[in-house]
Amino acid sequence: MFKTVNGIRLNYEISGPQNSPVVMLSHSLATTWKMWELQIHLLESKFQVLCYDTRGHGLTDAPEGAYTLEQLATDVIGLLDELDIQKIHWVGLSMGGMIGQCLGLNHADRIESLSLCDTTAVIPDDAQPIWQERIEVAREHGMTALVESTLERWFTTPYRQTNPPEVQQIREMVLQTPVAGYIGCSEAICNLNYLPRLHKIKIPTLIMVGADDPGTPVAESQAMHAAISASKLVILPSAAHLSNIEQAEAFNKNLVRFLESQ
Repeated sequence: MFKTVNGIRLNYEISGPQNSPVVMLSHSLATTWKMWELQIHLLESKFQVLCYDTRGHGLTDAPEGAYTLEQLATDVIGLLDELDIQKIHWVGLSMGGMIGQCLGLNHADRIESLSLCDTTAVIPDDAQPIWQERIEVAREHGMTALVESTLERWFTTPYRQTNPPEVQQIREMVLQTPVAGYIGCSEAICNLNYLPRLHKIKIPTLIMVGADDPGTPVAESQAMHAAISASKLVILPSAAHLSNIEQAEAFNKNLVRFLESQ
């Protein structure tokens, strides 16, 4: 389904019992809402589940140019307004967690709880060249040149080597990501620096991270946990960046327990 929000056509799906609390799922860079399939079927038995493709991804429009996290958060608020949804429980992974921090800081009145998964609150100066290199590779060679290194960061070696269908599904999402969308969102990520402000978030917050996540390491989740007074930190063993897929059972157990406690 589509809504026009902030000048773009935004793709979304909503399921689950009407009049139930709304859980909104926000995906990582270079995927789509379908990366949440192992969570959706569980959640929609008790919640309305709202999934969407972030600007530049999936079936949502991918305008040229740099995006900002504030712009991506405003897209979310615009969609909620279009759907007449006042409050949500936010679940975001990686880029989705960055958008969640922006929502918690700037639109706290719309957020019941935050689940910030495999994410970070700041991109330090020494990581900027890495992001700029990825942007240039995408611009010059397309997403094919980035897919294998991305999968190596996102899943542990043992999990990748068993070659489950989930890895192939994510590979296809990366390959199908519009270059303009990847670059636009990467530019937004490069400007991430919410850590000094995170203490202002008073919303109940779950922070989850894979113990073997090389992209947003455990130490970065620990820093977020220290800054957000109303937060709980869960470290998932034997998981890299996409912990919701690699350790879906443990991820789901912790997520549902947190959501049901709100």
